[in-house]
Amino acid sequence: MVKNEPADVGLDAECLDAVWSSLVSRSTNALLVVRHGHLVFERYSDGWSADKRHYTASLAKALVGGLSLAVAIDDGLLAADDLACTYVPQWRQDPLKSKITLRHLATHTSGIEDAESSSADHVPHMELPGWKGVFWRGTSSEHTVEGEADPFTVARDEAPVLFEPGTRAHYSNPGMAMLSYCVTAALRDTSTPDIRTLLRERVFSPVGLREDADYSIGYGTSWVVDGLPLVANWGGGSFTPGATARVGQLLVQDGAWEGQQLIAPNVLHAAFADAGMPPDQAARDDGDPSPASGLAWWTNADGHWAGVPRDAVLGAGAGDQILLVIPSLELVVVRNGGDLTVDGDRRGWRDRLNHIVRPVLDSFVLRSPVPSSPVVRQIEWDPPSQVRHTVLGGRTRDGSDNWPITWADDGNLYTAYGDGYGFEPRQVDAKLSLGYAVITGEPENFVGHNIRSDGERLGPGRKGEKASGLLCVDGVIYLWVRNADGDGHSGRLGWSTDHMKTFEWAPWSFAEFGHPSFVNCGRDYAEARDDYVYITSHDNPSAYEQADRFLLARVPKDRIPEPAYYEFFVGTSVGEPRWSADLSDAGAIFTHAGQCRRSSMSYLPGLDRYIMWQQLTTGDSDTRFESGFGLYDAPDPWGPWTTVYFTDRWDIGPGDLGHVNAKWTNQDGQTIWLVFAGSDNFCARRAVLTLAC
Repeated sequence: MVKNEPADVGLDAECLDAVWSSLVSRSTNALLVVRHGHLVFERYSDGWSADKRHYTASLAKALVGGLSLAVAIDDGLLAADDLACTYVPQWRQDPLKSKITLRHLATHTSGIEDAESSSADHVPHMELPGWKGVFWRGTSSEHTVEGEADPFTVARDEAPVLFEPGTRAHYSNPGMAMLSYCVTAALRDTSTPDIRTLLRERVFSPVGLREDADYSIGYGTSWVVDGLPLVANWGGGSFTPGATARVGQLLVQDGAWEGQQLIAPNVLHAAFADAGMPPDQAARDDGDPSPASGLAWWTNADGHWAGVPRDAVLGAGAGDQILLVIPSLELVVVRNGGDLTVDGDRRGWRDRLNHIVRPVLDSFVLRSPVPSSPVVRQIEWDPPSQVRHTVLGGRTRDGSDNWPITWADDGNLYTAYGDGYGFEPRQVDAKLSLGYAVITGEPENFVGHNIRSDGERLGPGRKGEKASGLLCVDGVIYLWVRNADGDGHSGRLGWSTDHMKTFEWAPWSFAEFGHPSFVNCGRDYAEARDDYVYITSHDNPSAYEQADRFLLARVPKDRIPEPAYYEFFVGTSVGEPRWSADLSDAGAIFTHAGQCRRSSMSYLPGLDRYIMWQQLTTGDSDTRFESGFGLYDAPDPWGPWTTVYFTDRWDIGPGDLGHVNAKWTNQDGQTIWLVFAGSDNFCARRAVLTLAC
């Protein structure tokens, strides 16, 4: 794994050092942080090193149980909702065990009693009475008692079911053992004898892990039961921290490694989603923020951990062994050691959240300033290979950028470009600072046509007027241009009654708004909720400088060219917006220190939400080719805003402006298309939204 500095991947080194200082005082032996595939932080306490394996405890439930289940599902050998008795014949006649599914086993909702002490005195595993002690003694050659059953037979035949499967959560090591039993039974007619071989051949070796050197699983042994070579998946693993991190990176990469798809993305997404089973409500009621369960992984998919991305998934074990994976942030964190608690008041998940998850997230230089959306649970983008590119610019070739867009009365999309020639065929000899085009068709087959107009402008960069916002109202296309002063400052209004062939221009300028943009509301503004048109801009007269906040103005839709009718959002009172004709009274609709510059906003009827796109600036990166953006939603143009998607480094260049338009959004709002100016191209990329129930 390539090593790099935290600052190179958007993390604060001093913050990570502080995290380590805190953790090393809490019995931590190793801490690794990986971002964008680079190992950027690696620390070990005395006596530990990169090549020393650390026990996993129940982290094995994810690394062994979760991964083996995912591979078997990917191979079509079984499904999460299969009845366990399909693979365990002894359960077929049992009134409760016959109802247990693999999903129940993988989420600790099977009802199978755990092999732990029921008292507060925490009797050691090997000394537990009855079947519970037998279960654990079978995992250790040192404690094995002749004549006692193996742990799988105990889990199958002796561990009782305490409640109707699927009705509540109850952590269960024997339940996880039976998941291994079922997966192994599904392998019976294949060339792979057991889950140890399955994981070695399909996951661990392909990502560069060496058995016994980098990892060991299943207490280093197997048990043959009913002719099945069974391997423990509930504990008994040991991995070097780097080995665990490699597994985490595989998950960040949607199951792909060096060009090979080891596990299908859809299988992993299903494993990491909320599996739909009850969480540990008793722990939550007791003040311990137990997360939801995926398929042998813990997940924040239900948003129970406020401020933590919903796609955060974890494997966790006794002694607070942690693998944290957040695909949307391309983040992997590994922590090994002893219990984090130092004050005796142990709340396992509270400690993991407060001493590992949140502190590492606080080391991000750039993070969303608002909480996760209550409406949109997840967003999944089409792969970069499926992005539609036209214009075909690049680092060494002129293209065209900006591309604000509006849905006009004639059913077409109208747009404007800057610093380029627009669509092919080229119709001008000189590169335009401001050119116009119409988009016909649907996102899968659209065609762009340039429009020759008297509104064309020349001038490179900040010296030429460029489009920042478009809106069609009652057949008239209104245009905001930036750089109205010829040096990157001020906005100016124009309008066209013939679909951008000719323009009239307002005799005044919006000197305070450096990047004014209209809020779009459907075809010809037909989805507008009132008779006003809304305009946003960052609070800076320059389109090239960041501000700390975005502002909002409004004007009656029949008075757009008249500055005397403009009002500015001040704030809310008893839930209602307040407005003032004095710009100095304006309040923020969105605050993000040093990151407010170019943006767009549109209303999506299917969601009944406004969507805002925000350009993000990291260091001296050129956002046309690399950087990130924020996508937010709100019930009103003034908020309150929540996060749909946020990245400081998208997998392709996001460009300097992006826009979600209602025409290319399906009726329920769950499929959207982002138009953006990546790499000086007109680009369109589809995303599928998963909505909250």
